[in-house]
Parts: sequence; structure tokens; C-alpha cells
Amino acid sequence: MTLPAAQDGELRLDVTALDYLILAIYFATVLGIGFAARLTIRSSVDFFLSGRSLPAWITGLAFLSANLGATEILGMAANGAQYGLMTTHYYWIGAVPAMVFLGIVMMPFYYRSGVHSVPEFLRRRFNSQTQLLNAVTFAIAQILIAGINLYALALVMRALVGWPLPVSVVVAAAFVLAYITLGGLSSAIYNEVLQFFVIVAGLIPLVVLGLIKVGGLGGLADRIRNDSPLGEPGLHTWADTGSTADNPMQASWLGILLGLGFVLSFGYWTTNFAEVQRGLSAKNTAAARMTPIVAAFPKIVIPVLTVVPGMIALVVFPALSEPGATYNNAIPLLMGDLLPNGVLGVALTGLLASFMAGMAANVSGFNTVFTYDIWRGHLRKGRPDTYYVSTGRWMTVVAVVGGIMTAFIAAQYSNIMGYMQQLFSFFNAPLFATFILGLVWRKMTPWAGFWGLLIGTLSAVTSYLLFLAGPLEDFYGTELNASFWGAGIAFVVDITVSVAVSLATAGTSKSDEELKGLVRGLPSDRPDDFQAGDEKWYRSPVKLGLGALALSLACYIPFW
Repeated sequence: MTLPAAQDGELRLDVTALDYLILAIYFATVLGIGFAARLTIRSSVDFFLSGRSLPAWITGLAFLSANLGATEILGMAANGAQYGLMTTHYYWIGAVPAMVFLGIVMMPFYYRSGVHSVPEFLRRRFNSQTQLLNAVTFAIAQILIAGINLYALALVMRALVGWPLPVSVVVAAAFVLAYITLGGLSSAIYNEVLQFFVIVAGLIPLVVLGLIKVGGLGGLADRIRNDSPLGEPGLHTWADTGSTADNPMQASWLGILLGLGFVLSFGYWTTNFAEVQRGLSAKNTAAARMTPIVAAFPKIVIPVLTVVPGMIALVVFPALSEPGATYNNAIPLLMGDLLPNGVLGVALTGLLASFMAGMAANVSGFNTVFTYDIWRGHLRKGRPDTYYVSTGRWMTVVAVVGGIMTAFIAAQYSNIMGYMQQLFSFFNAPLFATFILGLVWRKMTPWAGFWGLLIGTLSAVTSYLLFLAGPLEDFYGTELNASFWGAGIAFVVDITVSVAVSLATAGTSKSDEELKGLVRGLPSDRPDDFQAGDEKWYRSPVKLGLGALALSLACYIPFW
């Protein structure tokens, strides 16, 4: 199959009526789930947290699918083309360990505290000022990330029908708005489970046909080694990280280990409410703990569906390695070149599903945090429950409109993953520092939470601005390294400020009674929600989590 180009030079896909029929069936199913979920909504807990009634396998797949959005499909494929196998660091050390930590350590605090959101947890652990600060920064982050997902979704729609980017953005946003407004989080979660299987079904043929085209895994390795700018370093993960000049990512092992593997990874997976919200919708504490563990196992093999296609695209389309190339086009280029009609429709459906899953996670996280932590928590207290459900629906509209505007920021980046990592360094790295110190140190005071989070966030932003302005450009080298360093700086600054403020305000820390369920060593007074069967080994977060961690690290061995 050839890949025709639009007259303006933009990517266009050769789709037929069969492909459009498959897409139409999928869209109708998604809206049908939204209408069905609407019938179950009787309270704000139903709208924002699915009534806390879902089993672990559903919340686990939704947890994974919520992350399997534009940054995962387009972004990781773009990274695969740009950095080769080093991209697997984002999974095997940059995701799975933090997901296991969330399930074993963090999720019990979230779930048994009875909170509706991460900012609400911060209010109970620290004060309302810390809650408001985190709610505002989280809301900003979700609007920016929704723009990334919406931009990627619009790229595919433009490739399908040739619409200009602004039209594609608006049409894509309207569809996501429809099913989230209808059914709230339940609609998002059940659609995310469906979307997970659709995504996998769409990407597997792409990988198989791509490998056949380049002569299998051995042929791909030979062509990466001999016919691409990556060369031999593109086929390794750790071997060339002793010096930043020796590997495609231009990152050192220390930056990968601490910047990505610890600060950025743990900051994202353990504090990002768009992910944590899926665990909070589980039926009990055991199911909540299992949510990220269930997601960790498929996460280990997702690079086969994302990184490998990016590497295939690099050798099949050498233009991707030219200066100014748009790495984000790696997946759409392969789809147009390899997939026959019908299969192309399935792959396009999977691609669109991934973007909608990512954006739905951003939007549902935004409407929950804004409604509970900003509107109800600070602006409109004590209103009827139905009022907050209505507010949540209106905030869904606001989030989608905001995503439309920020989609044009994402459009300025040739690799959207670099942009995403910068956002994580701004918003997630300092939040993780505040959380982890607050969980283990009872004497951390309420205002230490606020000032540590604020100054930590500002330090990451300042670091990036100095990189853009020039003073730190030579030291950081690339935007990716800038995000690793920025995250590390934010973490250290947050911890330092939090300790200093706590010592300066000693005596104002909360009592043990106030901190029950919020700090290690002070268990919650909430009744035990243990259910029959939770004692089975296959429901043990610790055993399965350690298994996922061992398997993830073992994946490095063949590619060291």
C-alpha cells in the first residue's frame, strides 16, 4: 500500500469505506457505554469515583489504558525512532517499580483515608492551602496534557479526512466531551477497558508486518546498526551510559536512574490523580492495591507495541532521521505503508482509542479535582450533592475547551514525549517529595507542605527557563536531560525547604490523632473491608508486585 500525501504536504492515509465502517462501529459502542453508565449515576461518588465498586481487573486495565494515550503510542514510538532501545527505560525502570510502590505502599493511604482526590489527602495531612496549591497546579497540568492527547488525536483525524488541524482538534474534542459528560468516571473506565483491547488489536498487526518487512528482529537489528543514525548504541540500554556523548539519549546512567527511575517515575505514578483515581474507584482496599499491580504486568511488554514500531519506522522511512523531522509521524507512516484496508481500520480505531483514553483520564481527573478541591473545598461549600454532579459536568466542558487551546502548544514539538517530561518535572517531582516526606515524618508541619511544594515547583520551572535562555544549555545538552535534572532539582529543593520550614515552625505539627491513616505507623480507624478470597496468593500485592519488579529488571539482560 502506498501512502499518498495531501497537497499541503501533510500525511494522509488511504482509507476505504470498510475502514470507516469499523471506526463508526467503535464510536457508536463508546457512546453506547456512555449512555449506559449514565443510568448508574445517583450521586457525586458515582460520577467521580464509580461508586467505589469496581473489581481490580477492571480498574487495573483502566489504570493502564489511561496511561496508554498519545504520549505512549505516538510519543514512545517517536522516542523509539530517536533513541532506540534506550526508550525501554521509560517502562522497565521508569514505570514498573513506581507502579509496584504505589500498590504496596501508597494506595492503602489513599483508599483507607476515604479521600476523593490527591489534593484532599494533602489537606488532611497538611492544610487547605497545600490542597488548593496542588489542586490548581494539577488542573493546569491536566489541561496541558489533555492538549497533547487532543493534538495527537487530531493528527490522525487529519490524516483520515484531510481536515485542517483546528477543525480536527474541535471535532475530536467534541466526541470525548460527549461520553465523559454522559457517564462520568464509569463511562471513562469501562471505555478504557474496551480501548485497551482495541489498542492491542490495532498495534499487533503493525508490529508483525513491520518486522516481516525488515527481516525479523535480526534484520531490524542489522539495519539499526548499519543503516540508521542510531548505530550500535541504539540496540543497548545501559552499556553506553557512562558518558552522555556515547548514547542516542545523551543521558548518563545516574540521570536515568535518579532523574527518570526515581524522581520523575515515582512522582508521576504515585501522585498523579488521573492514575490514582482508577484505584480509588475499586471495591475495597485490596482491589485498590492490586490496581497498579495488575497494570504492571502488561506494562512490561508494551514496548513491543510502541518502541519497536518506532525503530522499524526509522529504517523504513530514513527521512525521519533528517534534521527537523517530525518523529511523531512514525506510527501513522507505518500504518499507511503496511496495513491493508480493514486491518488499517482496526489499527486506526486502536490509535484513536488510545488518544481518547488518555484525554478521558485527564478530563475526569480535572473535573474531580476542580469540583471537590477548588469549587466545593474553597468556593461553594455545603451545596446539595446534585449541584456538584452538575458542576462536574460543566467542568468537563471547561477541560475540553482548555485542551483545545493547549493542543496548539503541543503542536510546536516534534517529539511530544519531551514536552510531557518537562511537565512531569514541573508538577509531579516536587509533589512526590512532599508526599514521601509527609508519609514518613510525622513532624513535618502543615506550612512545610505548602512552601516545599511551591518552591520545589518554581525551582523546576526556573531550571527549564535557564536552559531555554542559554545559561544551562551546554550543561543539560538536550530537553530530555533538562527534564531529568529539573526533576532532581525540584525534589531536592522541596525536601530541603520542607525540612527547614518544619524546624522553623516546630510545635505546629498535627497530633497523632489527626494523622491517623495519613502517616506510616498510624493506621486508619476505618473498618476493615477485607473480602473472602483476598488472602489468595494471586491477590497479594506484595507477591505479585515483587514478581513484576523482577520480571521488569530481567528484561534488561538481553539488551544491556
